[in-house]
Amino acid sequence: MAFHATQRLHLGAEAEVWKGTWFGNEAVRKQRRPRAWRHPNLDHRLGVRRMVSEARLLVKIRRCGLSVPAVWDLDYEGGQLIIEYLQGRPLIEVLNDETTTEEMVELILQRVGASVRRLHREAVTHGDLSTNNILIAGEQVHLIDFGLASIEYDVERFGIDLHVLDEILGASHPQWEGAIDHVIDGYLKAESEMGEAPILQGGKVPSAREVHTRLEDVRTRVRYHG
Repeated sequence: MAFHATQRLHLGAEAEVWKGTWFGNEAVRKQRRPRAWRHPNLDHRLGVRRMVSEARLLVKIRRCGLSVPAVWDLDYEGGQLIIEYLQGRPLIEVLNDETTTEEMVELILQRVGASVRRLHREAVTHGDLSTNNILIAGEQVHLIDFGLASIEYDVERFGIDLHVLDEILGASHPQWEGAIDHVIDGYLKAESEMGEAPILQGGKVPSAREVHTRLEDVRTRVRYHG
């Protein structure tokens, strides 16, 4: 692979993420990290499976018009995935910026909600909807880091996807009270504009209102058991 690393973006348990260039284009390399406690053969198979799954989902989502990184190269044996580097500010930075106004937050979070709904309509859950994995570039919302994404049809999984974002907004950005409500507004409005939830190869995707209802159920369960 003709990847030239320039900056390490993240060091996680499963992968090391670098920014750099790939044939002259700004790119990101995800390098799988071996897990010493797993048998090497099993670790390799699991790593390949997850990387291939992430690449396939990115291709599927991008074809549907969502703003996610393009997949440029995949090295099974080397455990490397090369994807497009998308410009934008992480949502966490935007929300913590002192110049960000309440009106800006409302519009941005509504756009985030709409993007998440478009993702869910493809029967895909992100798995890690944190404010670090959402980039804001003007009026454009980019979703990144699909390492935990999966194909789902169970409404519970979609509700949990939103609940992760709800918890992060409440814990990391308490200054924006009710932030999740703006996300839900955008989530529901997107469906009203696009029409009824589609029926795909694996079945019918839960509607936006069904997912919203399940989110409230999840929040109630968490509060009760917490």
